[in-house]
Amino acid sequence: MREMYPDGNGGSTASVTAIVNTGDDMWLAGLRIAPDLDSIMYTLAGDNDEERGWGRIGETERVSGELRAYGVGWPWFTLGDLDLGTHIARSSYLRDGLTLAEATACITARWDLGVRLLPVTNDEVETHVETAEGTMHFQEWWTRHRASLPALAFVQQNVAGSSPAPGVLEAIATADVVLVAPSNPVVSIGTILGIPGVRDAVAATAAPVVGVSPIIGGSVVRGMADACLTAIGVATAADAVAVHYGSRSTGGILDAWLVDDVDAGLVDGIEAAGIRARAVPLWMRDIPTTAAIAAAALDVAAPR
Repeated sequence: MREMYPDGNGGSTASVTAIVNTGDDMWLAGLRIAPDLDSIMYTLAGDNDEERGWGRIGETERVSGELRAYGVGWPWFTLGDLDLGTHIARSSYLRDGLTLAEATACITARWDLGVRLLPVTNDEVETHVETAEGTMHFQEWWTRHRASLPALAFVQQNVAGSSPAPGVLEAIATADVVLVAPSNPVVSIGTILGIPGVRDAVAATAAPVVGVSPIIGGSVVRGMADACLTAIGVATAADAVAVHYGSRSTGGILDAWLVDDVDAGLVDGIEAAGIRARAVPLWMRDIPTTAAIAAAALDVAAPR
């Protein structure tokens, strides 16, 4: 969400609020782990380990080795020592009575992020995966099994009784532009939209809603979102994901959709479904190319 605030000089400055999926969260070894919140924080802080794709730069894993020796936690889910500092801080704040959103504000205050991170809910709504071998936490299916077990269904525990964290609905309602990031459409964006009130807020906002395709040339950009899409009967294709989200004019959530240049041939079909579409380079190779994608999203947000 891009919001505008007075800058004290007669103009305004842009402010970005990132509403973040919490369905991957879990309790592990007595600590509250929030993978998406932490990954975004480390990335914006310039401290994300790009080689491993998770955790912080310069990590050591001595504590995880000790936990394995004691038989505590998941031996296949390694947490770095620096990363554990974040989890300990979060768990301490939560046990002191703070909400997840309040704890997140305290944790992110040490970094110069330039973005407000807001968990979609303060409630514990963890994603579980139903498979032929039983139901397991999403992290076990994703990290341990690498999504190799066919998913029968994704279930957000306790979602019906959950509510958006304070500020979530307000950010959507008052935004100048709402951007649906190229995250996993099923277990990331889908979980966010599944929190009662969030989908309705996106559908009702006066701001244009623009999405960025997580699929390029029929392949996922990162991760194993194709396994998730297959489980819900959606093809791994940029146009199929756009139609899955749907046009706001027909009860969906999108006004516009960005696809990569290699998928330019899909633009007409997406627009026939009532969604403005544009083909631009979507590979986030570095900061300039990523900034260009954001600029393209803002440009396509304004109908011509």
